[in-house]
Amino acid sequence: MSDYFEIDDITKSYDGAIFTRLLSYLKPYRLLTAVVILALLASTVGELLIPVLQQRVIDNAILARFIAFSCEKSDDSLSQEAKSAFANFRNAKNAMQIDSMLFVLQNQNTKMRTSVEKELKEAGILQTEPWYAFHYTASSSNYSVADVIQDKKALFLTENGKAAIREKDLASLSTREKAAVRAGDISFIIRTVLIVLALLILVFAFTFMQIWSTTLIGQRIMKDIRMALFKKTATQSSAFLSRHPVGRIVTRLTGDVETINQFFTEALSAFLKDFSIMIGALVTLFLLSAELALFVIALIPPVIAITAWARVKARDAFRRQRAASSLVTAYLSERLSGVQVAQLFAAEKKSGRELAERNNELLRANLGEMYVYATFRPAVEWFSIATTAVVIVMGGVFILNLSLSLGVLIAFISLVGMFYNPVTDIAEKFTLLQSAMAGGERVFKLLDTDEAIPDTGAHHITERKEDVSSGDVAAAGVAFENVRFAYKQDEEVLKGLTFTANPGEMVAIVGYTGAGKTTITNLLTRLWDIDDGVILLDGVPVKDIPLDELRSCVLPVLQDVFLFSGTVADNIRLGLAMSDDEVREAARAVCADAFISALPDGYRTTLSEGAANISSGQRQLISFARVIAHNPSVVVLDEATSSIDTETERAIQAGMARTLAGRTSIVIAHRLSTVRHADRILVLSNGCIAEQGTHGDLIKKDGIYAQLYKLQYTA
Repeated sequence: MSDYFEIDDITKSYDGAIFTRLLSYLKPYRLLTAVVILALLASTVGELLIPVLQQRVIDNAILARFIAFSCEKSDDSLSQEAKSAFANFRNAKNAMQIDSMLFVLQNQNTKMRTSVEKELKEAGILQTEPWYAFHYTASSSNYSVADVIQDKKALFLTENGKAAIREKDLASLSTREKAAVRAGDISFIIRTVLIVLALLILVFAFTFMQIWSTTLIGQRIMKDIRMALFKKTATQSSAFLSRHPVGRIVTRLTGDVETINQFFTEALSAFLKDFSIMIGALVTLFLLSAELALFVIALIPPVIAITAWARVKARDAFRRQRAASSLVTAYLSERLSGVQVAQLFAAEKKSGRELAERNNELLRANLGEMYVYATFRPAVEWFSIATTAVVIVMGGVFILNLSLSLGVLIAFISLVGMFYNPVTDIAEKFTLLQSAMAGGERVFKLLDTDEAIPDTGAHHITERKEDVSSGDVAAAGVAFENVRFAYKQDEEVLKGLTFTANPGEMVAIVGYTGAGKTTITNLLTRLWDIDDGVILLDGVPVKDIPLDELRSCVLPVLQDVFLFSGTVADNIRLGLAMSDDEVREAARAVCADAFISALPDGYRTTLSEGAANISSGQRQLISFARVIAHNPSVVVLDEATSSIDTETERAIQAGMARTLAGRTSIVIAHRLSTVRHADRILVLSNGCIAEQGTHGDLIKKDGIYAQLYKLQYTA
């Protein structure tokens, strides 16, 4: 396949400098960034608290199980390790002693060596049966715990508002009796459920706040970057713009800026959220049971390895997919634009084969990307299930060893799922990060480019506020002195050009195509800067005049007229604060009022893109009116009547005679009929002035001008 379309690299490995520069755009939005971080932390803590609360309600209420010790038994025969273990249980925070019995809630703090457990059981200190212990108070209800204890004295141990009962005896109670005994647990469950509901509401609120703030930051940063790019591009020299296609620059302002927006709204926030959940889940696991958490940690390295592999493979697959997609898009754009040529030359089948080849490459690239994720996601899921299985097995062993509660095991299973869910998301979001790196690199490269025309002039021109209709204008003289210029090195277009246009004088410039006529317009308005020599406006070098003042003083009417989408009146004003009457007066000056008034909405008629809903001649008339509205001192007409019919041209000549009165005008034309009445005609040849004089003088010389005239009117 011939890759004759230039394709930008849409993915780039992580670049710390670009990443840091992207983050610098957060500085104006520090408050919003702080809101995002706080909301993210709050929502993360809320999500992690839910499994912990589940563990509490299971261990402390639903499946509360106590280990029972007999304190009346002698521990003299015990080993030092067993004595120390028994002493620790006596001093446990949640220990409850009733008469000669000690009850300790079974959890991760009740772990003991198997030998110690056996020794305590043989000494009669550790009871083999599980108990249920609780606090109670007198109640005024119809049937209270005190009533149950009174009825079943033989089943309970009681002392100072504390009670205990064997689990088998608790199971033998009636439903009513169980409800009375476990009223405190039921109340605890209800309170915990309400707390969980409140947490879910808070998590929702903080998550909404985080997403909203992140999106707002992304949109504002995207606006800031787009405006900076537009200002940078709009101030670049014509040399820069000529080297960079408009489509490529537009892509920088749209597609590349959008990848940066995705970086802030999707990638960055997702990374922060995922990493906070993963770290928070690990910390919570260690707080619940450090030993069981170690088994989870042991399975993390393979997950990290497969994630790194998937990241590299996904990047390569994504790059290949986007490259193939770009080829298909470019090929379709070209072939559909030239479909008539393909039809005329019966090349449809050839085009179909070429498209099929590119389309197959796109299919293979899409399948390659699918294979990566089809492998990665099940692999992560497998490790998640394997970790859960290990947790269940080891957790079951710890429960049997009295060192773990069922609630902790259930919380572990939930937290393992919370840890692995972000792993897949991080790998998938990494492609967005790489695209943002590539987009950021291209955006910053454009922002760092400085090929603007230097605007260091300090010589201010007197402001001109004359009425458009008065014709009283302060004309300015123009002089080129030994000007040299080349668009490309060693290919000079102007070679020591020297001429003068006196204030109020109409100077015409003619010559063969490529002689450098349009270049004079570009240099006079400083769209390009000269290589040598000097250009003067009223005796002042144009480089010493601020650009905005220079370009408000010298206005060209170009051959290729560009009108913006909007109303006709807006295109004539083009930023000026002009009344409707002043706009109409400017149009009348160039004989444009008649056709504008005949439009469906007159001056309020909306022009389509490129002003395609009016003729080329009408577009040029509006451009004439625009120049008159801006009331310049020097007018440059560059092939300005090339698209106007003879009748319209005569009307314009009449209007322009009045408009140009008092102004300096430079007229560049191929149609010599438009310059016959010029004060002077300059004949440009090979970058220099070959002839100059009036129309009659040049005809008599029988030189280049006379040859051009004969070619046009004697053919």
